[in-house]
Amino acid sequence: MASNISVFASRTVAFSTRLLSGKSNNIACRAFSVSTTNESSRTPIGFIGLGNMGNHMAKNLHKQGYPLVVNDVYPEASAELQDLGATVVDTPAEVADKVDRIITMLPSSPNVIEVYSGTGGIFETVKTGCLLIDSSTIDPTVAQEVAGMADKKGALYMDAPVSGGVNAARDGVLTFMVGAKTDEFEAAKEILQYLGKNIVNTGPVGTGQAAKICNNMMLAISMIGVSETMNLGMRLGLDPKMLASILNTSSGRCWASDTYNPVPGVLEGVPSSNDYKGGFGTALMTKDLGLAQNSATMTKTPTPLGSLAHQIYRIMCNKGFAMKDFSSVFQYFKEDSSSK
Repeated sequence: MASNISVFASRTVAFSTRLLSGKSNNIACRAFSVSTTNESSRTPIGFIGLGNMGNHMAKNLHKQGYPLVVNDVYPEASAELQDLGATVVDTPAEVADKVDRIITMLPSSPNVIEVYSGTGGIFETVKTGCLLIDSSTIDPTVAQEVAGMADKKGALYMDAPVSGGVNAARDGVLTFMVGAKTDEFEAAKEILQYLGKNIVNTGPVGTGQAAKICNNMMLAISMIGVSETMNLGMRLGLDPKMLASILNTSSGRCWASDTYNPVPGVLEGVPSSNDYKGGFGTALMTKDLGLAQNSATMTKTPTPLGSLAHQIYRIMCNKGFAMKDFSSVFQYFKEDSSSK
């Protein structure tokens, strides 16, 4: 265990040093062209990982006329896209064999490593010059490692995690944080413009993940704050919709309140009004907060609220909330206060 921690520490410090120096992996420029012709832009795209986010993203590519080759570890996740005309294959390697542009949207670092370098993975059949866009949220050092492996295969990997939630994925208005060189970023933007409204080049490979884990730490903290506030107001006799309307037009306004309110019935079309089903799972938020805390520890950055948020979400996972949307922290507080 001690040796593993030491390795992780050296990787994180090395990553931080690269960020400060502005240097990235020495990946040679690939033969990508940002063509404006319809024929070029509608060549097949591979998509691996068809969960709550990936399913919507893939469907938006389909709406734009892209032929799709898709794969998911759960075959039933591919059924809807298959009905829309997508080609469904059994392994990531089969996806890589059929296309020269692939998007992956996976739950965690181990999943990314397995899909790219495991048995039946992308690197078994990846083509020279293939563009690999990974929209998973993973450790920045893992993104850099996968980029290095891709480079040895003659392919180009970039991290492009997203923010905005399931509704933004459905509506094609996600924010993408893309770690790539400027010219390589333009090749990715040709595709990502159909999936998001804010596509930002954050710097070298790995910086997209750095931006994402910072964002998600702040998101968790703000969701906890909104949940505490709404629970207190309701226990003081305030109507939740009325309270939310005040918050959303006052200095307390934030995304967790005005767009993704955690109180059932305050907003339509969000997980809290659907028994916290769908959305961004508590277990995934816990994972992201863990990534943030690892990075904070290795860079000696004080994050007391981020640390507390991580502990709250870890407790929630042990209390039966792991598969519920992360906004169920309101329900956790409500049940906890009711039992006292």
